[in-house]
Amino acid sequence: MRRDEKRQGKTKLELNRVVFIGRTYEEYMQMFDLQAGELAGKKILDCPAGACSFTAHAAAAGLDVTASDIAYDHRIDDLERKGLEDTAHAMESMEQTKRNFVWDFYGDVAGVSRHRHQALQDCVSDMRAHPERYVAAVLPELPFCEEQFDLVLSAHFLFMYSDRLDYDFHRNTIRELLRVASEEVRIFPLADLSGNRYEYLERLIQDLEAEGLEVTEKQVSYEFMINGNSMLQIRKTR
Repeated sequence: MRRDEKRQGKTKLELNRVVFIGRTYEEYMQMFDLQAGELAGKKILDCPAGACSFTAHAAAAGLDVTASDIAYDHRIDDLERKGLEDTAHAMESMEQTKRNFVWDFYGDVAGVSRHRHQALQDCVSDMRAHPERYVAAVLPELPFCEEQFDLVLSAHFLFMYSDRLDYDFHRNTIRELLRVASEEVRIFPLADLSGNRYEYLERLIQDLEAEGLEVTEKQVSYEFMINGNSMLQIRKTR
C-alpha cells in the first residue's frame, strides 16, 4: 500500500478547530533568511502552510513550491471565511497584548492586519487557480516521497505549541520533514506562544546531531514576537 493511500481519510478536522492565518512572501523571506537567487531550481515545501502567500508569490516568480496543511481538506470558500474570522479575533487579542511584540516590521496592529489579510487573499486566490499546489496532510505524516523536495520550510507551528505537543511529536514531525527533504529543513520560530525558548531545544539539537545532521540555530532579521527572531536550520550532510 502506498504512503498516500494509507493516509486517505486521515486529514479531515472540524473547521472550527483549524486556525487559518498566514504570513506574506515578504515575511517568509525574512523569517527564513532566504534570498530569491538561492531558491531558483529548487523544489520547496511549505508545511504547515496555513493561509500563507509564500507559495502563491514564489510560484508566480517561477519557483517550484508546494504547500501542505491539515486545513486544505476544506472548501476554499469556507477557509476564506474562517481566515477572516481568525484574523479579526487575532487582531482583537493583539490589541490587548501589544507589549509582547516588537513593532519595527509592522508599525502597529493595523499593519499586522494588512499583512494577514493580504496573505489570506493571495493564498485563497492561488488555491482556486492552482489547487494542485495545496495538499492536505496531518503531521507527523506527509503524503510525499522520500527527498521529494530540496528545501522544507515550517513556520509558526513546531515549538510554538509545546504546551500541547510533546517532545515525541516534535521529534517525529521533524523526522518526517527531513524524510521528504533532500537538502535541509528550516523551522521558525524557536519560542512558544509566551515568547519562551522551546525548553527541549538543546536535547533536540543533540538528538539530530547524533544522527549525523548539521544543525544551526540562526538569528534572522525578522522579529515580531519577543524572542522570536531565530530559526533552526537542519542540513543533511551527505
